[in-house]
Amino acid sequence: MSIVSALVLFAVVWFMVLFVVLPIRLETQGDAGEKVEGTHAGSPASSFSMRRKARMTTFVSVPIWGLLVVIILWGGISVRDLDMFNRMESPAAE
Repeated sequence: MSIVSALVLFAVVWFMVLFVVLPIRLETQGDAGEKVEGTHAGSPASSFSMRRKARMTTFVSVPIWGLLVVIILWGGISVRDLDMFNRMESPAAE
């Protein structure tokens, strides 16, 4: 795995975790009962902190990314192991 591949994998994992973390403990304007004119009731209230969400996302995504890197570098699980419908040719046929 090259450095670029590792960075791309980290970016993909980070954004997937971000989309899971964003709605956690989110208080909307509709929940707070103080809707600002011109905004949607599902908009976050003033207590929303993107810095806190990014920090939580990083703390969760680093171990997941590390586990994926170890699995990829170990090589015990390959793409052929995930082929449930036998669509890939066997390595002996190549």
